[in-house]
Amino acid sequence: MTGPVRKPQTTIFTVMSALAQQYGAVNLGQGFPDESGPARIIDAAAAAMREGRNQYPPMQGVPELRQAIAAHQRHWYGLAPDPDDGVVVTAGASEAIAAAMLALVQPGDEVIAFEPCYDSYKACIEMAGGTLVPVRLEAPDYRPDLGRLRAAVTSRTRLILLNSPHNPTGTVFDHGELAAVARVAVEHDLYAVTDEVYEHLVFDGREHLPLAGFEGMADRTVTISSAGKTFSVTGWKIGWATGPAELIDRVKGVKQYLSFASGTPFQYGIAAALESGEDYYRDYLESYRERRDLVTAGLADLGFSVREPEGTYFVTCGIEGFGYTDGMAFCLDLPERCGVVAIPNQVFYADPTATRPEVRFTFCKPVEVIEAGLKRLREGLA
Repeated sequence: MTGPVRKPQTTIFTVMSALAQQYGAVNLGQGFPDESGPARIIDAAAAAMREGRNQYPPMQGVPELRQAIAAHQRHWYGLAPDPDDGVVVTAGASEAIAAAMLALVQPGDEVIAFEPCYDSYKACIEMAGGTLVPVRLEAPDYRPDLGRLRAAVTSRTRLILLNSPHNPTGTVFDHGELAAVARVAVEHDLYAVTDEVYEHLVFDGREHLPLAGFEGMADRTVTISSAGKTFSVTGWKIGWATGPAELIDRVKGVKQYLSFASGTPFQYGIAAALESGEDYYRDYLESYRERRDLVTAGLADLGFSVREPEGTYFVTCGIEGFGYTDGMAFCLDLPERCGVVAIPNQVFYADPTATRPEVRFTFCKPVEVIEAGLKRLREGLA
């Protein structure tokens, strides 16, 4: 033995979920809906189970789902991944991100990501032997600084990992910002991996634009998304990666040694889900817009400094009005003090030990749950 084995850190989501259970708290921290998905999607998965589709699926996913994913990309974005060679189904977007990092990043490589960013990014990059190079989105606007992006590129930069709509800030990268990211990738011959799981949660007339659709990006981009957020079935863990055959083949080469394959009947359910008409997506978005407006207005009324999200189902808030400068301390106090769970934004930074006065709430809950959480916050923070 050459030294001690490093113990993985317990994620903040595990910690806060335990506190929610301990104190019977309203969980406005973790991003999973309390509601189940549409009945017809549940029925499609149940029918697949009854029809005996309960064994291993093909490693890259059942053909019906791969074809539905390719059709989704064509319909919404004009992209044309090959369902046979350009699509792989994964155990959620998390596995897709891990497989992409392990497939494309070599020891010593650098990966640029805009921070704050989802905590699995850093872990996956480091598992591949790479180093996360953060480019910060500064409060209160959380817009990308393209000068900082260019300055972050070095001879060791391998790829850009981009998340839009962005968790936790709610920023949706616009056409000019994405075009600038694409130019940097092309000029420096970088890969791109994009996390687009909130692609259908973009508010107020904004548009989600995949980076793969920009000039020079189709052959260098792995596009990742999942069904959990869009169809309220996060526990099914059905995600996917699409892109050029050469890159997807490398992702598949890693994925086969992670889960190999999973969720056979759920894959059939999601194939049916992706055939949802425009009415579903419109109603889904309007439902979340109403909840966004409810939670942002409620938190602002309580004294939080609120940045209204452009996308996702998260809202970032400043907590200085309550005498706190440390979001971690605030969130650890909140379940006992108010019976509510939130997530400290500092866990989404490369240095999670640095104190930050921002926290993240989610509004992917029924209206009555949001109202109960706001009531508890009003009483506990008074």
